[in-house]
Amino acid sequence: MAAYQSILAYDGTEFAGFQRQARRRTVQGVLEQALRRLGWTERALVAAGRTDRGAHARGQVIAFRLAWRRSPAELTAALNAHLPGDVSVRETRPADEGFHPRYSAVRRCYSYSLTAAPTRDPLAERFAWRIWPALDDAAIRAACPVLLGEHDFRAFGPAPRKDGGTRRTVFRSEWQTEGGGRTYRIEADAFLYRMVRRIVSALVSVGRGDVGPEVLMSLLEDPARRWQGSLAPAHGLCLDAVIYEESGDSTGGHPLAGRADGTQE
Repeated sequence: MAAYQSILAYDGTEFAGFQRQARRRTVQGVLEQALRRLGWTERALVAAGRTDRGAHARGQVIAFRLAWRRSPAELTAALNAHLPGDVSVRETRPADEGFHPRYSAVRRCYSYSLTAAPTRDPLAERFAWRIWPALDDAAIRAACPVLLGEHDFRAFGPAPRKDGGTRRTVFRSEWQTEGGGRTYRIEADAFLYRMVRRIVSALVSVGRGDVGPEVLMSLLEDPARRWQGSLAPAHGLCLDAVIYEESGDSTGGHPLAGRADGTQE
């Protein structure tokens, strides 16, 4: 029996999140069903993170053990043959002994998509939060660098574990615009529970003129204050990549050898 790791993409719209739940359709649930059809016997697969209900991924990573005598490419094809249309295995490769998609990760990369339009666009809004009136992009860009570096991000979410710390290091925080679309990209060593969705909510409030960029700094300096705004909707969020060594490419979603502790969004 060999160890494998796979990179996944999925449309989270029709899923009740990643983690398996009784009587609810989840990404983990359909993946484990597909694996069992190939003779998989473990109790549960392990993943880099547990995305929220409605959130998407193009770089989720899972690991499992399987008695498989053919190539990893054929394993990818076999899994995809048993998966529904809203989940796809992009790549499978052998995993080193001791590899864990969550605890071996050194960085995670998320994007959050928004669209600026006065009327609904059903095609765009499956994967983006529609905002109107349009935001002040310059104000948001000025606020993004405030989040860079190591800070206590407790104002933007609790630790995934009850006894976990809330200090995180953000390596990338960028606001990009193209036509009516806006994308926020953030890369960090790990994330607190729903941290990205709270940060996006705060940045949108800056773009609307409801608060100034200095509010983000004050929340980092005094995390006991907590962000009081609503969560950005889950359907704009996408897990783009999980990185397993410091030299890894944060845009490709390909796991590389390495070790570090990580948490989830």
